[in-house]
Amino acid sequence: MTKHKKRRLDTQNASKSLQPKGKTQPGSKIYQPAKKPSTRKPDPTIPFDAADRILLIGEGDFSFAKSIVEHHGCYDVTATCYDSKDQLFEKYTPQAEQHIQYLETEGQNVLYGVDATKFSSIKALAKAPQFDRVIFNFPHVGGKSKDVNRQVRFNQELLVKFFAAAQTLLTPEGTIVVTLFEGEPYTLWNIRDLARHSGLEVQRSFKFVAEVYLGYSHSRTLGNVEGGGGWKGEEREARTFVLKRKVVQEVKGSGKRKRGGESEDEEGQEDEASAGALE
Repeated sequence: MTKHKKRRLDTQNASKSLQPKGKTQPGSKIYQPAKKPSTRKPDPTIPFDAADRILLIGEGDFSFAKSIVEHHGCYDVTATCYDSKDQLFEKYTPQAEQHIQYLETEGQNVLYGVDATKFSSIKALAKAPQFDRVIFNFPHVGGKSKDVNRQVRFNQELLVKFFAAAQTLLTPEGTIVVTLFEGEPYTLWNIRDLARHSGLEVQRSFKFVAEVYLGYSHSRTLGNVEGGGGWKGEEREARTFVLKRKVVQEVKGSGKRKRGGESEDEEGQEDEASAGALE
């Protein structure tokens, strides 16, 4: 083979390597087969970053707190519960003590007897720096009444007071995160309206995926289920709402102000979720 012929073949091969891949049809452009739609599900949403200063409200057996430290790398966590230490260990034996021991070994803060509506009375919180995330998973007042309407009202009052108290602890860009069970009676709480009347708005909402938090198990307000189980709250459908302070913008030339609009929910769902944060 002559040098010229070899050079021509090399040039042709190089030219072919630059051609877009795909089947061709006579007299047509390069034909690209249609791509198959992806069947991969989107990754679950996690409403915090590892570097955030996080305040957890209403922890049951502290399994959620342990999970975000151990598996999500959070290192500035203050985890609180409504019960006293003795009440907590009595209701959630033996796991609560084990989880708390882990948290304290990792240098995280654990507080007992914290009322979600009265943070100002807790010295440790009053002195604490402001938080990037205040998270309340499955808030619920407990079995105060068997009447549905009264239960709804009691829980609405809890959320409104919590919203007011939590805002005093937020950084300027901080958010409040509330997770509620789906379906009635929880949707009757109308969390969006409660937030709006509290100077907040729903920034986004998304499905709560318990499996993302390894080791987490939903805890009932009344404590462990006798006999070792049968009730798995983490297996129920739930939704997380991320709330932020309403943004007030000046309307040019009018001297009036307008509030920013709410963001779309993920997955195109706009129904209010519900909750029993320990129910």
